[in-house]
Amino acid sequence: MPQLDGARVLIVGAGSGIGTAVAHATAEAGAHVIATSRRSETANHVAARIGRGAEAIRLDLSDETTIAEAAQRLGRVDHIVSVAADHANGPLSTLERRAINEAFTAKVVGPILLTKHFVPTMPTDGSIVLFSGYASVRPAPTLTVMATANGAVDALVPALATEVAPIRVVGISPGVVDSGSWDDTSDKETFFDNIRASNPARRVGTPDDIAAAVVFALTSRFLTATTLRIDGGQPVA
Repeated sequence: MPQLDGARVLIVGAGSGIGTAVAHATAEAGAHVIATSRRSETANHVAARIGRGAEAIRLDLSDETTIAEAAQRLGRVDHIVSVAADHANGPLSTLERRAINEAFTAKVVGPILLTKHFVPTMPTDGSIVLFSGYASVRPAPTLTVMATANGAVDALVPALATEVAPIRVVGISPGVVDSGSWDDTSDKETFFDNIRASNPARRVGTPDDIAAAVVFALTSRFLTATTLRIDGGQPVA
């Protein structure tokens, strides 16, 4: 039997490589998927690719009005998965306040506002899955904002889980995943080879690896207030 048979799952940031994989995986598990993006055309495209009656709606985590309107329009959702991210990577000397604010809005402020507006109509067996990332435990030069924002997600997960219980809140922290986000790296394959050589899984991740973890988080009724590190066992240092 499908694990999410009939559940309404809201995917925030469904247009990313991982977001689209999550949308497909939850639909295949029997969920009714609601794909969101800051751009309506992106959300519509993802919903069309998924099929199975998937819906599309515009939702911008930097605009609380769109969150409130989406909550009012959609009514009850059973589960929320927020994959949204805005990166502000680079040397400290080049960072702009706007980009820093956008990074924290996507990862921290936006999910808090999602919870504010959607939790009142969520069922008690519902769940919220937020995305952290390996930089929170493996910081590196030029990744100060990413590391700090992801660390904030790791702290936010148990805090929200305590406040909205028994609704569950779970974090997913991907390691290096070939999702398209590394395509602009100057020597991507050498970088990936180094990752393969340094982690026990001897491979880089795929969006499907992360999507499978999300389905597990959505359906594991005794899992909450913690972050799952799906990183191939990548060493912290």
